[in-house]
Amino acid sequence: MRKRIVIAFIIISMSASLPALDINFPEIKGFKIHTDYPVYVPDNLWDFINGAADGYLALGFVDLHVAEYKKGKEVIKLEIYRHSDPVMAFGIYASERSPSFRFMDLGAQGYMADGAINFFKANYYVKIRTYSKKVKTNQAAESLAVKVASMLEGESELPSVLSLFPEEGRKHNEETFINESVLGHNFLNKAFKVPYEVGPDVFFVYILQTASPKESRKTVETYLASAEVATVDNKDKYMLNDGYNGTVFLAWKQNKIVLIQGLDKDKSGLAEKYFSLILK
Repeated sequence: MRKRIVIAFIIISMSASLPALDINFPEIKGFKIHTDYPVYVPDNLWDFINGAADGYLALGFVDLHVAEYKKGKEVIKLEIYRHSDPVMAFGIYASERSPSFRFMDLGAQGYMADGAINFFKANYYVKIRTYSKKVKTNQAAESLAVKVASMLEGESELPSVLSLFPEEGRKHNEETFINESVLGHNFLNKAFKVPYEVGPDVFFVYILQTASPKESRKTVETYLASAEVATVDNKDKYMLNDGYNGTVFLAWKQNKIVLIQGLDKDKSGLAEKYFSLILK
């Protein structure tokens, strides 16, 4: 409980500058809108999604608006989660996404799976759900998704950092964002992670963007010290023996840090190839 209180306090502090959100829920022909739910905020999100709340709070959750669309026994549920920025919204969306889903041109990206339509746009993560098997009800859910995507303000774009990841071997729609404790280290935060498969090698590439080259250097030096590797002036590439994660290749340039985890020590050439493509 104490952990929940601390997390909620941090998120409330982070989002205090964001104005309250007024939602005018779109209408669907033949359905009545029910808005009996409260507006959920960090200190009561557990009342709605219980154990899953921690994941949302760790990714800048601000508030949640919920509505139900009813037509007889047919029900469509709409949840609009607002996060502190688009990267955080992508992070929570990506954490619940699978590459096996049917992706849709909706917001920045969306998908449909087993009666659910989920998408994110700007700093919003939207979830629409119906358990109905009726074609018309599912069509109404799709129509609602399009209307909500159009209603919400902001850009319909994936985070720009994702464009830095090379295409060769990249596993698309498996990209994620880790807000804190990357690779289990509390000094590594805010990283985009993409899995790769090149021949027999399966590995992960992480890109961290810091506020400045000075901050990047400090982060790199902290990581090297934890792995008992001496910092060498003017050296920007290292191979570490990370006690948690085995061999980790590291490179940095200006405000970007790239980590590659999952490759054997003798794969430094492959690591170098990806470093060169990212840190041009």
